[in-house]
Amino acid sequence: MNKQEVGTFLLRVMLGITFLLHGLSKFQGGLDNTSGWFQSIGIPGFLAYVVGTIELVGGLALILGLGTRIISALLIFIMAGAIVYVKFPAGFMGNGEGTGFELDLVLMIIALHLVLNGSRFLSIDSKLPNPKKTKNSEKIAS
Repeated sequence: MNKQEVGTFLLRVMLGITFLLHGLSKFQGGLDNTSGWFQSIGIPGFLAYVVGTIELVGGLALILGLGTRIISALLIFIMAGAIVYVKFPAGFMGNGEGTGFELDLVLMIIALHLVLNGSRFLSIDSKLPNPKKTKNSEKIAS
C-alpha cells in the first residue's frame, strides 16, 4: 500500500458517496418528476431512469470497489451531459440564477482518474480473478 493507492481509494469512495446520494434523491423525489424535468430541457424522459439507476447503483458499486472503471466511464458521460445541457449556460461559477459547472467538472475529472488508474485498494475488484494476470502467469510458468 502506498500514498497514491490510499488517495485514489479516497477519491473512489467520495465519488461513490456523492453519486449514491444523488441517485437516491432522484428515486426519493420520484423518477417521474425527474423524467418530466429532463423532457422540459429537451432530454428524453426515459434517460432519467437510466441516470438515476447508474448514480444509485454505480455509487454503491464505487464505494465497494466493484466495476470501478466501467462505472466511472458512465459517470463521465452523465457529467458531460449535465454540463452541456444544464450548467454550461450559467458559466463555470454560475450566474446568480443557476449554479455553475465547476463541481460537475471536478466530479468528471475524478471519474476520469479512476478510469485511467483504477482503484484496487480495499475493493471487491481486487478479490476477483484477473484474466490478464492469469494468462501472463501461465506464459511465465511455461
